[in-house]
Amino acid sequence: MVSTIRENRSKFYKVKCPDCENEQTIFEKASTVVKCVVCGRDLATPTGGKAILKADIIQELQ
Repeated sequence: MVSTIRENRSKFYKVKCPDCENEQTIFEKASTVVKCVVCGRDLATPTGGKAILKADIIQELQ
């Protein structure tokens, strides 16, 4: 019997909005536009794979 261990290759990031400095958690492969909940600025734009991040990454979450 073959045992397969599947690793999670996707990440979550804690990012800081460049306008209002609000910290928010976003998915690395976001499939929709992620907006800041405080000021409404776009933080990530989908590309079909990894999203383009327009915010400063503070921490990579596991």
